[in-house]
Formats: sequence, structure tokens, C-alpha cells
Amino acid sequence: MSGDTYLAYDYPLLSAFWTMLVFFLWIMWFVLLFRIVVDIFRDDDLSGWAKAGWLVFCIVLPFLGVFVYVVARGKNMGRREIKQAREQQQAFDSYVRETAKGSAPTSSVDELAKLSEIRARGDITDEEFNRAKQMVLSGSRH
Repeated sequence: MSGDTYLAYDYPLLSAFWTMLVFFLWIMWFVLLFRIVVDIFRDDDLSGWAKAGWLVFCIVLPFLGVFVYVVARGKNMGRREIKQAREQQQAFDSYVRETAKGSAPTSSVDELAKLSEIRARGDITDEEFNRAKQMVLSGSRH
């Protein structure tokens, strides 16, 4: 056997591919680990001791802990995440509604002042100004 044996790391491009693959898998592992830790704290069905137990299991034996957690409780991880996203959306929507209600409608004095400015600039004629003024004073906005 006089032939040379080439391994994957003998080729620079293949070596770069394997390095990127290992780096990607390492990053994905941490993403999964952090998602599980967040899910442990998010779950309202677990007691405090159960949360502590899962957290210790995932930190002391990370590979086994994460895989057991995904198998045992992974089905509801997506449901809990969707529930939290809906709650956040509802909170945001109610905040927008409350903020929109808080803004006071413009008074007829403000609208007349704006009409006067528009007429002074020459954007509307006196006839258009008088018609708009009558609409404001009569109470119809459109």
C-alpha cells in the first residue's frame, strides 16, 4: 500500500465546509437550549420545583436533558409560544385603542383657524372657505 490516504481535512474547501457545519450546529444547539430554558419559565402548568428540576436537568446533563424535554414536553412548546404571541398582540392592540381614544377631537375653532390659514395662502377661494366654514359651524365634518 504505497498510495497516499487523503482525509477530509486534507482538502481546504472541504475543511472549511466541515468547520462551518460544526459551527452552525453548535449555534443551533445553543438556540435550542435557550428556547427550552425560556419555555420552562413560560409554562404555567409546571410548579416551581418542577421548573427547578427541569432546569437543573438541562444544565447538568445538557444533551440528555434537552432531548428528554423535547420528547416529553415539546408538543406543547409551540402552543405556549403562540399563546404568548397572541397575548402580546392583544396587549398591543388594547394599548393602541386606549391611546387613540385619548387623543381629543379637533374643535371647530381649530378647524376654522386651519381654514383661515389655507385661505391666506391662497389654496382655496373665498367661496370654498365660506362653504367649509358653514360645514364646520353646522357640525357636519364631511
